[in-house]
Amino acid sequence: MTATTPPLSPAGPAGLRHRLPRLVARLPRLVDLGAWLLAFIWAAPLLYAVWTAFHPGAYATRFDLTAPLTLDNFRAAWEAAPFPRYMLNTMMLVTGTLAGQLVIGTLAAFAFARLQFPGRNLLFLGVLVQLTIMPDVLIVQNYATLEKLSLVDTITGIAIPYVASAFGIFLLRQTFMTIPKELDDAARLEGCSLAGLLRRVYIPLAKPVYVAYGLVSISHHWNNFLWPLVVARSVETRPLTVGLAVFASTDQGIDWSIITAATLLSAAPLLIAFLIFQRAFVQSFMRAGIK
Repeated sequence: MTATTPPLSPAGPAGLRHRLPRLVARLPRLVDLGAWLLAFIWAAPLLYAVWTAFHPGAYATRFDLTAPLTLDNFRAAWEAAPFPRYMLNTMMLVTGTLAGQLVIGTLAAFAFARLQFPGRNLLFLGVLVQLTIMPDVLIVQNYATLEKLSLVDTITGIAIPYVASAFGIFLLRQTFMTIPKELDDAARLEGCSLAGLLRRVYIPLAKPVYVAYGLVSISHHWNNFLWPLVVARSVETRPLTVGLAVFASTDQGIDWSIITAATLLSAAPLLIAFLIFQRAFVQSFMRAGIK
């Protein structure tokens, strides 16, 4: 009897080389499938909220395509809580916070990027250290400070801990440092002061970064909940997030149709702004380099 040599196993290196092109060809399909799956998981709560808000409460857990559409849930939510006041408070909060962040961040970033003064690097290191501290850790101390300043239960008190943004200072400082110093020299030869240099050279060249940072700031403070919950005590100062939490408490009763309608009312301004300015949003983030 003669021994026969068994065929090479396809699991060996040669078989792997043969299968590799097939795996590479299938990779884009797998990536697309994974992207669609993640998109569905992300959109599922929003789709459920839309379904529940536009249908009677009896269909909150019944997905019947013949279910009647209604706007009564939005009407009931609008009448059950002072959402116009909550929306006004939120608009004042996010715009005031962003305005302070842009002014302080621009001045501080320009000083760290272009001015020479003792302790500059040490002070900037202190700014970087703030990036490692979670705001929730400082709630007790910040609240005690607001008590001393009599700013509890005010929109100013909610906004003031976030006005000096370490992230904004760092982002603008890095942007300003990429601007050629030759532009400084040319502007100074034209007689520009520091304020004119900042207004005519640095701010215009950093517009995409300002837009991108503004979007991040508005989105964050529009959805911020814990700190406003601690500071705001009355309807006159509650933002939408706190007002929605009070509205959805057990004292109001659990009606998911009305609660989801109120949630959509709270999120509608951001959703509409995103749909209208989606292309500008994406371009600003790409130019600013924010991941």
